[in-house]
Amino acid sequence: MIFFSSDLEFGRSEKKMIKLIIDATDEVIFLMLIINNKTYSITHDNSKINYEKLIILINDFLKSNNLVVKNIKKIYVNKGPGSFAGIRNSLSVVKAFYLTNKIDYFCFSFDDFNGEIDLKYQNIPRLCDKFKIEKNLINPNYMV
Repeated sequence: MIFFSSDLEFGRSEKKMIKLIIDATDEVIFLMLIINNKTYSITHDNSKINYEKLIILINDFLKSNNLVVKNIKKIYVNKGPGSFAGIRNSLSVVKAFYLTNKIDYFCFSFDDFNGEIDLKYQNIPRLCDKFKIEKNLINPNYMV
C-alpha cells in the first residue's frame, strides 16, 4: 500500500467538491481523491483477493481521510481496456454507489482523450468535461 498526499486539510467535507477516481484495469488498483484542487491517492496489488474486496479498500481509503461514501460528489471509473475482473468489479461497485447514494459517475478510457499530452489522473475530471464524456454510461472495453 502506497500513499501520496498533497497537504490535504479536512474539516467540514460537505462544503468541498470531493471526487473519487477508480482504476482497476492494470497491474495495480489505483484510487485517488480530489478535494477541490488537492489530491490523495493509494494503490493496491491487482489481485483476485483485492478485486473481491474493492468496496472495502475504497471504504478504508475514505475512512483514512475522515470521509464516507456520502461525501463523494462524483466518481470517475476507468472502463478499459484492461483486466476483465478489475473492470467488472470496479463498474459494479460504482453502480452500487450510484444506486444507494445517487453519486454521479463517469466511465472513461484513456483512449477517449486522443491528442491530450498531459494524461494524469488528477486531470480526468477536466478531460471528461472537455471531451463530453457522458454521465452514468457504461461501455466496458475488455482486453481479449
